[in-house]
Amino acid sequence: MAKSLFEQLGGTYRKESDYLVPCLTVPAEKEQPIGIWGQRHLDYLKQYRKVTYTNLLTSGRLNTYLADIDRQAQERFERLIEGMKQAQGITERLKEENALEWTGRLGNIRACAREIVEEEILYT
Repeated sequence: MAKSLFEQLGGTYRKESDYLVPCLTVPAEKEQPIGIWGQRHLDYLKQYRKVTYTNLLTSGRLNTYLADIDRQAQERFERLIEGMKQAQGITERLKEENALEWTGRLGNIRACAREIVEEEILYT
């Protein structure tokens, strides 16, 4: 009896009752820490991009992909905050003179930067 394509590619079967079931495994992937940006993108993939999520998961590249998205988003977030602080003149001197105003303005900058990162990187 000729081998199936699955067997020719090195696949094996196990017997379940009267049926031969293929032994399928997902390729091993190096575990990398995933931060908040990667977790948010994972939720987005699961909800709105199910095919992309499934393809990444079954190919064993999901964790690496999410770690890369997390790194890119964090770097972009930090660059945006620094750029906005310089553009609006928020300095350590303002922090010393009026901590409450400094905190409010920095909070606004962080919220704006978060929205930009979500639009540019996470939800695309």
